[in-house]
Amino acid sequence: MLNKETIKKTIKYIGKYKGFILISIILSFASVLLSLYVPILIGQAIDYIVGENNVNFSKVSFYIVQALIITGIGALLQWIFGMINNRVTYGVVKDIRETAFNKIQDLPLKYLDTHPTGETVSRIIADTDQFADGLLMGFTQFFTGIVTIIATLVFMIYLNWQVALAVVVLTPLSLVIANFIAKRTYGMFKKQSETRGEQTAYIDEIIGGLKVVKAFSYNDRAVSEFSAINDRLEKHSLKAIFFSSLTNPTTRFVNSVVYAFVAFLGSLLVPGSLTVGGLTIFLSYANQYTKPFNEISGVVAEMQNALACAQRVFDLIEEEPQKHETPVNLENVSGDIKIKNASFCYDSKKPLIQNLSLDIKKGMRVAIVGPTGCGKTTLINLLMRFYDVNEGDILIDNKSIYEITRSSLRESFGMVLQETWLYSGTIEENIKFGKDDATEEEIIAAAKAAHAHSFIKRLPKGYQTVIGEDGGSLSQGQKQLLCIARLMLKSPPMLILDEATSSIDTRTEQKIQDAFSKLLKGRTSFIVAHRLSTIKTADLILVMKDGNVIEQGTHNELINKGGFYKELYNSQFDIE
Repeated sequence: MLNKETIKKTIKYIGKYKGFILISIILSFASVLLSLYVPILIGQAIDYIVGENNVNFSKVSFYIVQALIITGIGALLQWIFGMINNRVTYGVVKDIRETAFNKIQDLPLKYLDTHPTGETVSRIIADTDQFADGLLMGFTQFFTGIVTIIATLVFMIYLNWQVALAVVVLTPLSLVIANFIAKRTYGMFKKQSETRGEQTAYIDEIIGGLKVVKAFSYNDRAVSEFSAINDRLEKHSLKAIFFSSLTNPTTRFVNSVVYAFVAFLGSLLVPGSLTVGGLTIFLSYANQYTKPFNEISGVVAEMQNALACAQRVFDLIEEEPQKHETPVNLENVSGDIKIKNASFCYDSKKPLIQNLSLDIKKGMRVAIVGPTGCGKTTLINLLMRFYDVNEGDILIDNKSIYEITRSSLRESFGMVLQETWLYSGTIEENIKFGKDDATEEEIIAAAKAAHAHSFIKRLPKGYQTVIGEDGGSLSQGQKQLLCIARLMLKSPPMLILDEATSSIDTRTEQKIQDAFSKLLKGRTSFIVAHRLSTIKTADLILVMKDGNVIEQGTHNELINKGGFYKELYNSQFDIE
């Protein structure tokens, strides 16, 4: 069944192009009238060749030439009509895609963490493509079909109202059948679209982790799981296509019955109230009158798929965005950070951080340590406002981060994560990702500080070398160095290093640590580390367990205390 809400949402996007729509309707009307005038000319020509030795060649030639000229003009109008429809269709799809992509930028990380990337990509790419196909068919055939039905009906009533009445009574049978089938296909196309999204997500997941798949000999299971999804997609697709494909032959059968009935009834009226040419015109009109019903029924079936896909895109667009923020920017940051009675959990049934309070002064180097899953990265996510606390508050320079813009907050931080992120572009473009106006000298200086300059110069085109998605053929360590260079270039007032040197060899790590020491000087910084030997010089070490800070102090203080930190530290050196 056609989803009325989805249609309303679609119409809102189409409304932007109402001028083109008006022109399209006018052209459709004009081209239909011209196409309906051609049978009249052909009929009149036929009347001048009926009877033995009674052919008026000059009249026949006159009407045939007229028919050819009008057909040519009609074809030109149809071409312009098609171009305008393409403009509207792909303009609407462009707008929907842009809205969906912009919405992704405004979605909380919670949504992205709980929805497969491939499934989201499928909504923006595959589903909008399917929607475009249905929308284009709708514009191209629906307008023309409606005008054709109305115009041919007027012409047929003018020629002979009795035969016209018979046509009008019989033809709607095809719409009844089309509507019956359409009600049963929307749900099927919806399942097909959802399964297609699931398949895209699975492909994205397996390709993204192909090395791991091969390393663990998961190939056969991956193929098996993909086949199961593929089989379900085939099942839903065949079912949807089977029922929707019933529309065309069924309506064609009804139309053929109407055509045959008109031919029979019209033949009884010749040579009385109809001439042979008149019957020819009527048969042509009957065919043209019934054809749009067949096309419109096909459009209705195709629109089930289009609207099912559109609804998935609209669902994404209508997802709840991030919490509203004030227009106040964080400026002239010194780096004082306070966390007041903060509580947070990903799942309401599983509390994580509870009643956490910290007071971190400007320039302090804060290390966060603890076992996997204790909440280290969660704390970073809260500082960056990737997630919002459920209770409590976080202040920077005595300003709540919930009273300033996210962009100004994140501009004040620089991050290097364990998981590198590089995009397809040149080395230079990747390094200056956070500072577009950086000069060449600044970029090289940052690369040298990150000890990336030497390997960059060995690349085919140096800093202008184009790397593929996620760094292409660069090693994990080289990718990490580029991310560190990006941070060195930005040089923000506050820093977050989440296992920033985890992929770098020991010798280079020591050099990076020296560079970090210079960069961190005077800046508030948070360092998440598993190798505790790298954070011995931190001003404050937070020891986390089960979402809570159970110990805090300097390295020597915590060792002397003989608590959980000492146990963690000694375990790295196999000391009992």
